[in-house]
Amino acid sequence: MIYLKTDEEIELMRDSNLLLAQTMGEIAKWVAPGITTLKLDSIAEQFIRDNGGVPSCLGYSGYPNSICASVNEQVVHGIPSNKELKDGDIVSIDFCVLKNGFHSDSTYTFPVGEVSYEVRRLLKTTKESLYVGIEQAVEGKRVGDISNAIQTYCEKRGYSLVREMCGHGIGRQMHESPEVPNFGRRGCGPVLRSGMVIAIEPMVNMGSRNIVIERDGWTARTKDRKPSAHYELCVAIREGAPDVLSTFKYVEEVLGDKFI
Repeated sequence: MIYLKTDEEIELMRDSNLLLAQTMGEIAKWVAPGITTLKLDSIAEQFIRDNGGVPSCLGYSGYPNSICASVNEQVVHGIPSNKELKDGDIVSIDFCVLKNGFHSDSTYTFPVGEVSYEVRRLLKTTKESLYVGIEQAVEGKRVGDISNAIQTYCEKRGYSLVREMCGHGIGRQMHESPEVPNFGRRGCGPVLRSGMVIAIEPMVNMGSRNIVIERDGWTARTKDRKPSAHYELCVAIREGAPDVLSTFKYVEEVLGDKFI
């Protein structure tokens, strides 16, 4: 079932997303060679709790941490560890916050130190494809219009889209209907209606689209072990223009533009 939110509920969700965005900005201050993803997890949990939120991922279906931290060829659901990040790595930080009775969800792939031109291009394309998808998130369009826009943008640039994982509706539950794939046909899928809130999240691989799940039962990585990038924002469906509830503003204030 697809749950439509009232204007008041969407404002509560905007506040939840603001805390998430500010937490991601706090994480951005610490991402550097030598830090561990377990330390980033601790920083995120403390910041969320200090500001009136709850880390939604902690304990979700048995997940052991507050953030997912996926390094290099890891696509999603990487479990934080004591392994230090090194110069040239990338790390996708993905997490949810519960505040005001509503969940928020976002992902940002951070460059660690100086990364190669090829990896910067992957990050830039993936991030741009998110906004290309968001442009289609308006009342009267269909989910397939978002999916196809992301797929077309990335594949024209030589990348592949993960098909086993997708975006989703979000609200009082972390994952609600509808699913929002990163591939598909225009004009297909559920109609987008005012009051829907969805998380759009392209997961883009430098090589093959194929993935495998590691023995921990959580971490998904590329089968060919080439890098993967992931960006995500929450969007409320409105008439005429998308209403983006999340923001990367706080991250970008810390990082500047590292993709050029």
